[in-house]
Amino acid sequence: MHPIPRSRAVNTITSRDGTQIYYKDWGRGPIVTFSHGWPLNADAWDGQMNFLAQQGFRVIAHDRRGHGRSEQASSNNDMNGYADDLATVMDTLDLKSVTMVGHSTGGGEVARYIGRHGTKRVAKVVLIGAVPPILLKSETNPDGLPIEAFDGLRAALAKDRAQFYKEFAMPFFGANREGAKVSQGTLDQFWLWSMQSGLRNAYECIKAFSETDFTEDLKRIDVPTLIMHGEDDQVVPVNITGRRSEKLIAGAKAIYYAGAPHGLTTTHQDRINADLLAFLRS
Repeated sequence: MHPIPRSRAVNTITSRDGTQIYYKDWGRGPIVTFSHGWPLNADAWDGQMNFLAQQGFRVIAHDRRGHGRSEQASSNNDMNGYADDLATVMDTLDLKSVTMVGHSTGGGEVARYIGRHGTKRVAKVVLIGAVPPILLKSETNPDGLPIEAFDGLRAALAKDRAQFYKEFAMPFFGANREGAKVSQGTLDQFWLWSMQSGLRNAYECIKAFSETDFTEDLKRIDVPTLIMHGEDDQVVPVNITGRRSEKLIAGAKAIYYAGAPHGLTTTHQDRINADLLAFLRS
């Protein structure tokens, strides 16, 4: 056997265009990969990864290019680039019978991976608060979000990204709802992770997660799929994403969480973990 090419200093894999992609790999057992949301990094999955590693699973998560500890690439900051990076991780580590989990933008990344690379390495799929099939409003998607909403994100990011991330954390976790119990630590953690992303990368990712049409990618998913989505998601509204994806993926099952926000993997961690474990063992 040939050794897996990787850095000895840290866990990094070289993508097809030479970009260094960081990943972490915990535990042993059936494999679960995690693709994170914008503009975070793999650490956003720690609550799920630690739990599943303790339950006998091997859990792997990478930082998307331009995010966290991965290289801040000046190109391929789009869904095809993200999906191909994920494919490089899967191929380099020779992962098989994988359950692929994606949150938000990461859900789009998983869908596009399958659209471009198929399911030969995939056993199951989990989409959590995911952006597919498409967020942007158009003639063919009249219920989508207007381009002005995403232009506003770009403008706020370019003007004062630090303040923007502080404000964006509030609807992300539903902390702006009456009676919400979101710790200051959770909000600070979101800001810290967001600030680790490159400005150019985070800026270009907005177009990727908002304008990419994943309809045909979803139709190619031919493995057991679970959709998990908060019904009070203020960032990726469930009616134009999760509920539509459920109809496009053959045989998909769905769990909708009453009152749960976009960041439900944190705010509803115990419930998400229990439901995820049940699906993995089914």
